[in-house]
Amino acid sequence: MFFASDNAGPAHPKVMEALNAANAGYQSGYGADTQMNDVRNMVRNMFDAPQAAVYLTATGTAANSILLATMANPWDTIFCSPMAHIHEDECNAPEFYSGAKLTLVPAENAKMTPDALRAAIEAEQSRGVHGPQRGPVSITQVTEKGTVHTLDELRALTAVAQGFGCKTHLDGARFSNALVALDCTAAEMTWKAGVDTVSFGGTKNGLLGVEACVIFDPDLAWEFELRRKRGGHLFSKHRYLSAQMQAYLTDNLWHDLASAANANCARLAAGLRKYAATEFLFEPEANMIFARLPRRDHKRLLDSGANYYVWDGDPNEGNPDAPLIGRFVCDWSMTDAAIDQFLDVLHG
Repeated sequence: MFFASDNAGPAHPKVMEALNAANAGYQSGYGADTQMNDVRNMVRNMFDAPQAAVYLTATGTAANSILLATMANPWDTIFCSPMAHIHEDECNAPEFYSGAKLTLVPAENAKMTPDALRAAIEAEQSRGVHGPQRGPVSITQVTEKGTVHTLDELRALTAVAQGFGCKTHLDGARFSNALVALDCTAAEMTWKAGVDTVSFGGTKNGLLGVEACVIFDPDLAWEFELRRKRGGHLFSKHRYLSAQMQAYLTDNLWHDLASAANANCARLAAGLRKYAATEFLFEPEANMIFARLPRRDHKRLLDSGANYYVWDGDPNEGNPDAPLIGRFVCDWSMTDAAIDQFLDVLHG
């Protein structure tokens, strides 16, 4: 009954097999391994982007930060929602790598609106040398609240950015979950919607630790390579990153794992809906749920061995009827039995 994070689940067996196979013999380092050649072509085919530059990092923080540093000058500001992962969970790494600042754009359901983004961009680059200049827009997809930008919403945001000459970065730590939820192609959710760079996540969806940085403008590629090296994120034994991503992309494993995670979340959400005391903060759209339950229910669930985050209070101390927010995240490996056990405890 582990719903704390999709980071906590196991790597898929096919990924472990690929790592074991990659461990044989000798390979050139620093991305010159033969597996990386396959990965580059597989990612380009997946995104229908034959000219895209493709690089790997071991963490999502590195992927986001180095991409944004490549897109932003130190005197720029990066526009994102207050719930963006780059704001909430990366310890100012994007600012550290880029030298730029973040401007937080008001959001609805954890998603920036075009009007709010336009107002935020208009407010900058208005004080000459004295103020921040307009930099890239960063969109988290799936959002940190489990909501998913529709294709129309993505296009509306990138259109605003393009109108001011700003590029757009997509933070896709849960990219696969969003794509499955929208039932679209990778191209439709990225460059066809006006996105310039993507962090294509794998760690939360069955990999040990690797993310792909996809850059649709080849002119940015060399600067990214330099920044990745300078930032300490170019692996010498790079084949162990490549092998993971190669296994992930083979036979659409990435899509199957995200589909399983989303289906697990839908099963959990359906069970929660049957419990009258449940209040969803956001409609679950991918593999994450935020829901209020009475403190007594949280205590009973946690005492029974369930593992998840209670967001806004101590489940052990206080009014037992007081509603507290729980965050429940499903990964690909979650079993129906574990979900049903959780729901049996809840329904008591």
